[in-house]
Amino acid sequence: MTASTNRVEISLEINGRTITQSVPVRMHAADFLRQTLGLTGTHIGCEQGVCGMCTISVDDRVVKSCLLLAVQLDGARVRTVEALSDGDRLSLLQEAFKRHHALQCGFCTPGFLAVAKSLEAWGRVLTRAEIRDEISGVLCRCTGYEGIVRAIEDYLGAVHGMSAQTEVPA
Repeated sequence: MTASTNRVEISLEINGRTITQSVPVRMHAADFLRQTLGLTGTHIGCEQGVCGMCTISVDDRVVKSCLLLAVQLDGARVRTVEALSDGDRLSLLQEAFKRHHALQCGFCTPGFLAVAKSLEAWGRVLTRAEIRDEISGVLCRCTGYEGIVRAIEDYLGAVHGMSAQTEVPA
């Protein structure tokens, strides 16, 4: 970095593709993804880490990209919502969201998808309470969350080859 440019060259893996890019030192990761790379599936809401709309995966951990600087992605493996589908073909997770009507306006959906994808690592179908706890960092104003929870439950059951454990409401 030079004082006159205030830019840094970073190299990272994004959705399976390695890129090297010069970025301003104070550019947020969310802005880098959207403005520089054209990955507009990562949405920006509150810009304070509260709403979860900008949630992505960095080195297999879900993070809120509005709270990171682009330079912090140097050397990282990043996955955005664009990595889920194969061209025009929806992934199992996206199909589950579609089947369970787990979206309305869709603004929060990329954040929920990022969190849901990360739940595969648990190796099992989570209880509804566990799912609700895990998705609590992403806010939705439209759906009431029930469809989202059912979609994630269904998806995890499909991925792990088991049926979801339906809880009886108290």
